Amino acid sequence: MVYISKVYTKSGDAGDTMLASGGFVRKHSLRIEAYGAVDELNACIGLVRVELARDPRRKGAEVVLDEIDHQLSRIQQELFNLGAELATAELEKAKLRVEDRHVDRLEKELDAWNGPLPPLQSFILPGGGSIGASCHLARTVCRRAERRTVELHDTPGEAVRPEALRYLNRLSDYLFVLGRAAAHRMGDAEVLWHPAST
Repeated sequence: MVYISKVYTKSGDAGDTMLASGGFVRKHSLRIEAYGAVDELNACIGLVRVELARDPRRKGAEVVLDEIDHQLSRIQQELFNLGAELATAELEKAKLRVEDRHVDRLEKELDAWNGPLPPLQSFILPGGGSIGASCHLARTVCRRAERRTVELHDTPGEAVRPEALRYLNRLSDYLFVLGRAAAHRMGDAEVLWHPAST
């Protein structure tokens, strides 16, 4: 259990922050960038969940929207674990982490949402109603979190478990499909890319 009695400590006022495994690094370090992007992604998913709850067309779509919310609630917990893992420089000290089973579950859920969707005839632009658009925003932040985590992984002396990379890669695919599925279920037209119109 975490107990926080005071929000500010002033220890980071000069631009340093402490990792979960101890030791201080600059706030712009790659490790901080990686788990900071994961934190931002978690906030974006929180916004998707707000859109799910406040969509005025919710009546009649409760089962689908509740299922999406249930999955995203779990994913937020997994992302917090991933952030804790990335905040721990020594892998053997990471008590919280994402595992292959989390990736496997994302794949199953992704396939279930994707199954009924029509095949893509074009690239999709972010849009498709408020839920779809917020899923696309979360997807792009997920891709940034993935890029920062890959960069951290590729840095000599830094360690990132391959499960973390797989999880972020699969989650961005999941969020893309979820945006499409929500748009179709809510009757929102997807915004297609028409290169000839530019």
